Amino acid sequence: MRSIKQPGAPVAERIQWVEARGRAFSFALQAGVPLLEAARRGFAAEGFAGGVLNFGSGAVGPFAYVMPALSKTGENAAFYSDTYRPAGLTRVKFGRMTLGMRDGAPFFHCHGLWTEADGKPGGGHMMPDETVVAEPFEVEAFGLDGAMFTAEPDPETNFKLFGPVASASTGARTTSRAFALRLRPNQDFAGCLEEFCRARGIARAKIHGGVGSTVGARFIHGGVTEPFATELAVTAGTIAPGPSGALEAALDAALIDYTGGIAEGRLIRGDNPVLMTMELVLEVLG
Repeated sequence: MRSIKQPGAPVAERIQWVEARGRAFSFALQAGVPLLEAARRGFAAEGFAGGVLNFGSGAVGPFAYVMPALSKTGENAAFYSDTYRPAGLTRVKFGRMTLGMRDGAPFFHCHGLWTEADGKPGGGHMMPDETVVAEPFEVEAFGLDGAMFTAEPDPETNFKLFGPVASASTGARTTSRAFALRLRPNQDFAGCLEEFCRARGIARAKIHGGVGSTVGARFIHGGVTEPFATELAVTAGTIAPGPSGALEAALDAALIDYTGGIAEGRLIRGDNPVLMTMELVLEVLG
């Protein structure tokens, strides 16, 4: 399997996880409000401090983003581009967000695909402090009670990354057993989720959110992304018994690579290693 050498030594625990409770709900992001604050308000209205967010079409502006890029210094295996600030209204095709805390304040990690006002297709990492909701649009959320994604220094990748940590209950109404996860580099995306579920007797689970990166990508329709640095979002994901009865992860994803190439499809099991990180929530269904 492909792998990328990271600047720091790998830690023994390859999946950072916290078991929690959670609940799925939906709400509308408020126009004229920064995307970060609009998301925070929606979670707070349901009693949650954080969780993950899935959304389809919407509009943002002003808008700022970065794309994956090669590292200029060698201090990281890959890095970010300069910040792009397209003029006018940007139409988002979809996005996936992790809403948590960084330096004691709300923060998000959000990837998506979009079309800029001039018709240019794009994608990457939305900047929380410079992205504003231009028109109200509906989002699907999964709030966490007992876990919080918190940005902390990660010596392995030399980035400050979101990872789940245990948190005090907010008393929010919950309906489901859930696991907040961060997958570390150089392990197959599908394979480590399957093993995680097998080890805990989880027969079926649904993925909410899903923000991270893979070492290029291989899709079941035959598509291949060769450039190794990507920004990826999970568009749909489940873990359930396959035809043989063994657990199989079905992971649909979309990404942009550092050359600007965009790809979408179902990832091949066993051939899509994590590059830097992958954050998601597993809702246990059985």
